[in-house]
Amino acid sequence: MERTSVAGVQRYYAESAERLGSVYESVSFESVHGALLDLLPEPPARALDVGAGTGRDAAALAARGFAVDAVEPVAELREVAARLHPDADVTWREGALPDLDGVQGPYDVILLSAVWMHLAPEERPLAIRRLAALLAPGGTLLITLRRGEPPTDRRMFDIPAEDVARQATDAGLRLLRTVEEATDRLGREAVTWNAVALRGEPG
Repeated sequence: MERTSVAGVQRYYAESAERLGSVYESVSFESVHGALLDLLPEPPARALDVGAGTGRDAAALAARGFAVDAVEPVAELREVAARLHPDADVTWREGALPDLDGVQGPYDVILLSAVWMHLAPEERPLAIRRLAALLAPGGTLLITLRRGEPPTDRRMFDIPAEDVARQATDAGLRLLRTVEEATDRLGREAVTWNAVALRGEPG
């Protein structure tokens, strides 16, 4: 089974890590996730940023008072994140879905920003069950999805929000909200974004 952490996926991000540091950090956490911010729990709380990239979102969550674990499979991106956010109270970890080996919940909020679309169809049921298991009772799972024709230089899939919501429901999560945005924050005309907000079962 091909995995998100295979060389074909990681190679693009490893080779582009420095450039992506500038690109990702050019837009703010608030502008990217504005439609979901009201769903964040009140700190202090534990947060998990899966596929943390260059650390923008993890650092922003830490600045809001969350205790943050940031998981990223690409060593070069973790290095950029630690350099760009040296003062952020974030634990940077190696790991990838669907396993997230070594990651221990429970987390009050889990964020996957531009990550889910890298998972192959056979990986997604495993991944959503793993995420559901990491959530605290009543915890919140936030997933953003890049929509449009996938690029050819990395593994990516165009996944509708409805598919994510269906698999999440099968894993015992409750749909809170779906968001459709017509504008890409980086100005790419062929790219749009969806978001899916889910909640775990109450304790």
